[in-house]
Amino acid sequence: MFRMRSFARLLSALFVALGVLLQAACGPHIPPLSSLQPSPEAVATEVLQALEQRNEPRLRELALSEQEFRDHVWPELPAARPERNLPFSYVWGDLKQKSDASLAATLAKYGGTHLVLKTVRLQGEKTSYQGFIVERRSELTVLDASGQELTVQLFGSLIHKDNGYKIFSFVVD
Repeated sequence: MFRMRSFARLLSALFVALGVLLQAACGPHIPPLSSLQPSPEAVATEVLQALEQRNEPRLRELALSEQEFRDHVWPELPAARPERNLPFSYVWGDLKQKSDASLAATLAKYGGTHLVLKTVRLQGEKTSYQGFIVERRSELTVLDASGQELTVQLFGSLIHKDNGYKIFSFVVD
């Protein structure tokens, strides 16, 4: 009886150790992108709602965070190659500064404004990386409160990954 319990404990410990080893062998777990939307139109609708409510935290959630950029984007960028000698902190800092400035200008201009989405066009080039695509130059056709049709640029690029879309940055080129 004693030998059977000892064997069961040993077998249980072996399974736990095997699980830990398998998990470690698979590499670090990178969480998926948060706040992914099913389409560019869904992203645009979320942006329009957050702008109308002047909800800056929600707008920031819709864009890549520093950790998401580090985990999902940075490893694939040419700037990340060792021979380029560009530190992550420099590239992220530059992108974040420009994105924050564009977001502030967009909030100042459209915050509190009710706009209704008609269409989204991604006018720029698409760049394919391993595991994701960056689609540039978003243009939204919207209706304002008086029914007038406007073309606006409220964010720049979108990242398309894992069957969803997220704002790459608010930089409008």
